[in-house]
Amino acid sequence: MHHHKKFLVGLSLICFMLLAVAATTPPQEPHAKNLKVLPKNISHDDLDKIMDGFKASLGVKCNFCHAQSKEPGSDKLDFALDEKPEKEIARKMLRMTAKINKKYFSFNKDANGVMIPSVECMTCHRGKPHPNDK
Repeated sequence: MHHHKKFLVGLSLICFMLLAVAATTPPQEPHAKNLKVLPKNISHDDLDKIMDGFKASLGVKCNFCHAQSKEPGSDKLDFALDEKPEKEIARKMLRMTAKINKKYFSFNKDANGVMIPSVECMTCHRGKPHPNDK
């Protein structure tokens, strides 16, 4: 009988620990689809912040780069589609600014050693969809 109590106490402790771990593990966020330049494991919040920066820098809305869903009757955007050429242009611009920042501004780092971009979308676009727009 004494061994039976030890077993139940041990089993109870293991169950409690498993519940504690399950309760403190954050749920996995669904990852965005079709990311080719941005990190594939980027959080939804970080992706939204980046996209908001693009919108502000170019003075556009999401549909400037993102295509309409092909679902019948849907008025939503399908962010994974590559239907609009502006989306690939944006990817090229991201690669270009990353190269410029790495080559010419790699000394510009924060306290954690993370590079602070010096050239960003706003540098050239200044709130316009195309840099040469007046």
